Amino acid sequence: MKTILNGLAACGAALALALSAGATHAGTLTLYTSQPEADATRTVEAFKAANPGVEVEIFRSGTSDLLTKLAAEFAAGAPQPDVLLIADAVTMELLKKDGRLLPYAEADVEGLAADSYDAARTYFGSKLITTGIAYNTAAAEKPQHWADLVKPQYKDGVVMPSPLYSGAAAYMMSGVALDPALGWDFYAGLKANEAITVRGNGAVLKAVAGGEKPYGILVDFMALNARAQGSPVEFVFPSEGVTAVTEPVAILSTARNVEDGKRFVDFILSDEGQKLARDMGYLPAKASAGRPDWLPEGVEVKLMPVDIGAVVERIEADKARFAELFGG
Repeated sequence: MKTILNGLAACGAALALALSAGATHAGTLTLYTSQPEADATRTVEAFKAANPGVEVEIFRSGTSDLLTKLAAEFAAGAPQPDVLLIADAVTMELLKKDGRLLPYAEADVEGLAADSYDAARTYFGSKLITTGIAYNTAAAEKPQHWADLVKPQYKDGVVMPSPLYSGAAAYMMSGVALDPALGWDFYAGLKANEAITVRGNGAVLKAVAGGEKPYGILVDFMALNARAQGSPVEFVFPSEGVTAVTEPVAILSTARNVEDGKRFVDFILSDEGQKLARDMGYLPAKASAGRPDWLPEGVEVKLMPVDIGAVVERIEADKARFAELFGG
């Protein structure tokens, strides 16, 4: 990720000319997001309804592709977005380290967990997206723990998103690698058990729901929203804990429309914005916003403790190790 953000300098001059020619008009808020398309549309439409007269330009793609585009813009000296809404805090920490994020000290963080936003208030978690175990209802086994996936009866049955493409998967990889009870032995066990990787969480859901693979490592909302719509999928939060990305929002230090950028952050953190996240099927960052329909009262989600600073320091090395183990 660090390499991506610092690379692509060779294409800078040409891209700068192109971006300068196509720059958005004053007063437009430019948002780069890795949200699914339907969610991005709902988020922007709700924001515009709450802020009449604000126009929003969206670039939406996966985290890896989005960062590649942003790195090219940085290299050209012409970054386009005012606001980022992307998968994980690790990426935000790297951007913060490079001076790319604008502190917003006045942001209202009341009701947010202290570890869901940056202490320097350069980025703010919008929700909790956990990663657990999904399985097809016709599967022979009913996994309950991470260690189940490396048992002999799960051989050639597990699919997972590649951390080389998915921000949530990359965060889980480094979090698990740091966990003394799991560590790299877990991934080595998955490889020995002939687990396969796919490009993203959507491909995992498709494989599990379609019966191509009976078990998958998957983000919660995809599995549980699919189940609510009749897909033959069950989902487990392993009792030993799950990792969670927070889909943080941030204003770039190079933003041209800072005021509307602040309004966007305010909306995401507001009761209205948090209830929108809940209604879209996510765990809101504010517990007071309630629970999504798929999470019954009384069901507790145990989060695996993850040192974000340690993840930032090791994630690129972990990706290289994963690529060596599973292939790029």
